[in-house]
Amino acid sequence: MLGFKTLIFLLFLSLSLKKIMGNLLILLAIVSSTRLHTPMYFFLCKLSVCDIFFPSVSSPKMLFYLSGNSRAISYAGCASQLFFYHFLGCAECFLYTVMAYDRFVAICYPLRYTIIMSDRVCAILALGTSLFGCIQATLLTTLTFQLPYCGPNEVDYFFCDIPVMLKLACADTSALEMVGFISVGLMTLSCFLLIFTSYSRIVYSILQIRSAEGRRRAFSTCSAHLTAILLFYMPVVLIYLRPTSSPWLDATVQVLNNLVTPMLNPLIYSLRNKEVKSALRKVSSTGLPF
Repeated sequence: MLGFKTLIFLLFLSLSLKKIMGNLLILLAIVSSTRLHTPMYFFLCKLSVCDIFFPSVSSPKMLFYLSGNSRAISYAGCASQLFFYHFLGCAECFLYTVMAYDRFVAICYPLRYTIIMSDRVCAILALGTSLFGCIQATLLTTLTFQLPYCGPNEVDYFFCDIPVMLKLACADTSALEMVGFISVGLMTLSCFLLIFTSYSRIVYSILQIRSAEGRRRAFSTCSAHLTAILLFYMPVVLIYLRPTSSPWLDATVQVLNNLVTPMLNPLIYSLRNKEVKSALRKVSSTGLPF
């Protein structure tokens, strides 16, 4: 059993380090290349920041436990985990929506792009994703920890989240479950509908392009974002929008969502993007690992 835990520890540690390295390289590439100082890459920078901190909410404690230490967590630590997990998760959800809007403006209104997506607008949109994420997380955390908890206060999970915390409460949680479902579900559905609307217009505009090369380039620009959106939304739907929960499935999905998806995002956004790959080559030529 100890050997298995050690193997899992090394695997998770490796994924965590690759996730941090990949997103740091994306940040360095964008910051160091003046060609990438555009709204699209500005939002990609913020996505990389979220992908660095989002898994860090639960990964350190999980690695601490797998290394043979106690899995106990304080009440304040549990509340902090839940808050920052939903704060960063919601901020990333809103960020994907903003990035879809950016692609919509770039493809549907290319001549007005620089005017619509000005530095001031980009700053407001970026700040708005964090603000709404903070409001959502504050609401969910406050409601969750207003419940009375009466032992055994053991979370049968690898970090504190709303579904597992509700199982520990010794009071009727149906109202909070409904509020959480509506809050998370409404936020997720609203963002998804906005993204779907943006890409419906984008696809229509691309199909109007007469040049096959022009259509290919336009689709290539959007394909990375769509792939990242699918990887982000599938775990949210599986965990929070199902009528019944499965601890094993939820834990597996959360591990993928916390470690694998943030590690894949740098690859998704760089593999089919010549500008990013060129900037990454310049960064690696300076002696930084790549």
